[in-house]
Amino acid sequence: MPPRIPVQPRALRILKTPSHYQSYASLTAATSTATTPAFPPSQPIRSAPPIRRYPPTQPPSHKPPEVRKSQLHRQYQSLLKSSPLILLFQHNNIKAVEWMGIRRELVSALRKVDAEKLKIDPNAKGLFAEDIRLQIIQTGIFASAMRVVEFFDPREGLGNRIEEEVFTHGLSRRAHEAASNRKAKMELDPLLSGPLAVIAFPTVSPQYLKTVLSILSPSPAFPAPRRKANPDYHDPLVQAGLQKLLLLGARVDGKVFDLEGTRWVGGIDGGIDGLRAQLVHTLEGAGASLANALESASKSLYFTLEGRRLDMEEKEKGPETAAATEEKTE
Repeated sequence: MPPRIPVQPRALRILKTPSHYQSYASLTAATSTATTPAFPPSQPIRSAPPIRRYPPTQPPSHKPPEVRKSQLHRQYQSLLKSSPLILLFQHNNIKAVEWMGIRRELVSALRKVDAEKLKIDPNAKGLFAEDIRLQIIQTGIFASAMRVVEFFDPREGLGNRIEEEVFTHGLSRRAHEAASNRKAKMELDPLLSGPLAVIAFPTVSPQYLKTVLSILSPSPAFPAPRRKANPDYHDPLVQAGLQKLLLLGARVDGKVFDLEGTRWVGGIDGGIDGLRAQLVHTLEGAGASLANALESASKSLYFTLEGRRLDMEEKEKGPETAAATEEKTE
């Protein structure tokens, strides 16, 4: 057996403490007692503010914050709040090698969009190829995070509870109660089932959305790259993975779009600038049609009143004056 370490009794350890340490401690205590000023009797004693039990940077969570589910919940909330455009895909038994090929082709296509922008404007700022990523999500946790983002209002129900410790973060008990309300329904509830993957965009850019759709969900409106232009895209592993990937819909600025609506957003000519031009053209057309409608109504009212005036004048002149007027006219 290994030798045991002898442990001295507590009394012996106290006796072996250096005497100058004890004298220094007693002197410090006496000095602090002697120099502590007392409150004057005339000065009112203010009540101290309530002591917070938790630091502001680490508020308590409804569930343990160190577990992986809580971390994913926080991550998905941040993703939903910071991404105005999110595509939702369903995947079925896609292998790791197939995922690698799909992600490689997606990043390559997005970088080409950045390169085209830099050719047009070397000082272009809206380059998002490195910020758009395809990631697999835990469906149940993602649905719970979306319910928190949709139905939890941190300012609701606070009232006069400013002095109390009221926690308003996404993992608090109030957020959990808001997300647990099953009477509140989301438009994406029918789609949040099964294995899912999402692509989050930092901005609503039809140009990048068009590129993503042409790679992951090609159609006649968004054709896939040809074999001569991009032979790696037609690799059997990439094509096998794309066949198991299905586009379900999109969430654009908090609104749910189906497959056709998603393709409509991606098909806007000129991107955001083109959409603004279409909006200006629509407003101008509406203004012109409104002006024409008002002008035609005023013209018709004028002719009606003028005809009525002439009719009344003829009746006031009488039949003889009317006949004389007709003779002069002849």
